[in-house]
Amino acid sequence: MANVSVKTPLPVAAGEVWDLIGNFNALPDWHPAVERSEISEDKKTKITTRTLHLVGGGVIVEKLEQINPNERAYRYSIVDSPLPVSNYTATLTVHETPTGCEVEWASDFDAVGAAADEAAKVIQGIYDAGFDNLKKMFRM
Repeated sequence: MANVSVKTPLPVAAGEVWDLIGNFNALPDWHPAVERSEISEDKKTKITTRTLHLVGGGVIVEKLEQINPNERAYRYSIVDSPLPVSNYTATLTVHETPTGCEVEWASDFDAVGAAADEAAKVIQGIYDAGFDNLKKMFRM
């Protein structure tokens, strides 16, 4: 199993960042690769999924595994994706720091159709693009 963990500091309160990224359907609001997101909830199973429509084409379907607003964290898994991964589970967390906050995006997955290091580079690139945009949004 491979993993990727990326952290970035931001000079703003954790609550302010969580307000932007903490909604499971908010990726289009801050990640430049996501054009739009559609959320659905199965009333019987209480399973929540989001369908991400990527800029330039492509769709990723993800399932919300757990959300904890008090800890400013949510965990999700990929249901269907063109990415070279399977058994992908990730956590997005906003930690309070003395100078603002630190956002952490971490995942575990199996590489599929690519070497583990290549799959990890793809995932890290996704995280880096999101964090680069957060830095721009919060004027870093």
